[in-house]
Amino acid sequence: MFGDLFGNVEQQQKELQEKLEKVEVRGVSGDGAISVIANANQKVLNISIDKTKLDWEDSEEVEDLLLVAVNRALEKAAQTQAVESQKMMQKMMPPGMGGLADMFGK
Repeated sequence: MFGDLFGNVEQQQKELQEKLEKVEVRGVSGDGAISVIANANQKVLNISIDKTKLDWEDSEEVEDLLLVAVNRALEKAAQTQAVESQKMMQKMMPPGMGGLADMFGK
């Protein structure tokens, strides 16, 4: 019964992970000095640094800006992941029971 109710959960999760691999988010700090691209599976894909916007003598500032950019990208990735997971749960619920999916996303 519950197998029919929730569909093929493993297949849905695999499809979700594949979808999240393709969704890119960006975190930026220092007015564009550092830009981090991650996917919605929270994997950092690229870090770009505009050398002209940084004081390379102040390594602490550079480190702080890098941390801020990475954390912003990962936060956006987590938010995207949560939204997409919620959508998956909604799709899995039978008609009229979509509200139950809210229990899993909040």
